Amino acid sequence: MGDQPFDTVLVVDFGAQYAQLIARRVREAHVYSEIVAPTITVAEVAARRPKGIIFSGGPKSVHVEGAPRIDPKIYETGVPILGICYGAQLMSLQLGGDVANTGRGEYGKTDLAVLGDGGLLFGTDQPRFQSVWMSHFDSITAVPEGFEILAATAEVPAAAFEHRERGLYGVQFHPEVVHTPYGNEILKHFLYEACGCRPTWTMSSIIEATVDAVRRQVGSGRAICGLSGGVDSAVAAALVHKAIGPQLTCVFVDTGLMRRGEGDQVVGTFRRNFGIELIHVRAAERFFERLRGVVDPEEKRKAIGELFIRVFEDAAGGVEDARFLVQGTLYPDVIESGTQHAAIIKSHHNVGGLPEDMEFELVEPLRALFKDEVRRVGEELGLPEEIVWRQPFPGPGLAVRIIGEVTPEKVATLQHADAIVREEIKKAGLEREVWQAFAVLPDIRSVGVMGDERTYAYPIIIRAVTSEDAMTADWARLPYELLERMSNRIINEVPGVNRVAYDVTSKPPGTIEWE
Repeated sequence: MGDQPFDTVLVVDFGAQYAQLIARRVREAHVYSEIVAPTITVAEVAARRPKGIIFSGGPKSVHVEGAPRIDPKIYETGVPILGICYGAQLMSLQLGGDVANTGRGEYGKTDLAVLGDGGLLFGTDQPRFQSVWMSHFDSITAVPEGFEILAATAEVPAAAFEHRERGLYGVQFHPEVVHTPYGNEILKHFLYEACGCRPTWTMSSIIEATVDAVRRQVGSGRAICGLSGGVDSAVAAALVHKAIGPQLTCVFVDTGLMRRGEGDQVVGTFRRNFGIELIHVRAAERFFERLRGVVDPEEKRKAIGELFIRVFEDAAGGVEDARFLVQGTLYPDVIESGTQHAAIIKSHHNVGGLPEDMEFELVEPLRALFKDEVRRVGEELGLPEEIVWRQPFPGPGLAVRIIGEVTPEKVATLQHADAIVREEIKKAGLEREVWQAFAVLPDIRSVGVMGDERTYAYPIIIRAVTSEDAMTADWARLPYELLERMSNRIINEVPGVNRVAYDVTSKPPGTIEWE
């Protein structure tokens, strides 16, 4: 949305997961943010016309070989810059200050003393002594010439500093995390006071700008939307339908890889409630045939992505002059699939798996949004709660929750187990508390005893996580009683399963999905 009428703040990603969290905090303050790489040039900054720049934290020391740097000319652009942790240390080092390994790092909750009037970052309503979250070993021991120290801790004499005339600010702590109680206020001071940003990044303004952009792109043409029934494709369809009305035809491809009963639910919901033209393509046999013998997860995703497009191309034969394809691609999809600003974590079938000879021009109205923003847009558009708050489901479906070759028999087993997991989560009233809860079928079998007889059957792995935007996630601490009910039901009700395990891995180091 770089060409949309929103003030923009660039977040320079120096590593770890800090940049994504900072970007979300900026957006929560109703200012649009984009994540960029440290390799961004002065010319690229000028082209994006940001109102401000934020340097994120990072895992490296500014003194190690290969530590990321920023072009020093960016400090001379006149664009206000806020450095956070590593970003503050880099700013200090590049502008003539001192950063040293004092042997006294700070980690976790730390007491901060605000000096004098606290400068621009600290409002008069903030206390002189406050708690902040630190995570650093190197320390800024001397600020560059002309900078004023705003705050200190017991170990760091320059925990915050500024050169207000140049619009340069730095904090050694992390204002973006919830453990810094006044962190949002500090960020807002930077955004509103230092940068002069307008808080116009709202759901209604996003909808208005997106609808205008879709109308400009599609014109009088016709578009097809790949409708899966998940929140992303549903909101994308609703946005595009608002923009071009009957020029949109939705295509629901029943891959055979959906959750139990989901295909019929999707078709019924959209035909009854939305009045959108919907083509129902039953393509399970084609997908199972394409996935026969495929075990590599990247190959699965790419195979499914390519076949999706081929099926859409076939369906387009019944839609006159359709040359646009609507997809529910999100900002995290783009980041994880690898761009010039990010390494590939995994290819998303709607980003990294698209064939080069695709006949459609893509329309991606959600490409700049995080998942929580998509849900709020959906609510603003009046989509029903069961659609807006449906748990995220991967584009390749159950294929990436089955380790190894995908077969109809394995899909049936996983559908049954997954339905039990979701039923029990709903009964426990935890649907809104967990980000995703689902079952995984690994490509192994284990020995068990059922009815005094030896069994050799599949295990089921239950995966449940909490998250805000899927960029990071923590494993959900489900009650033991709930896990026991799920385990008992799966073993007793799902044929061919004799063992249940619970995944207690966070993201990072793991991903939410197993493939």
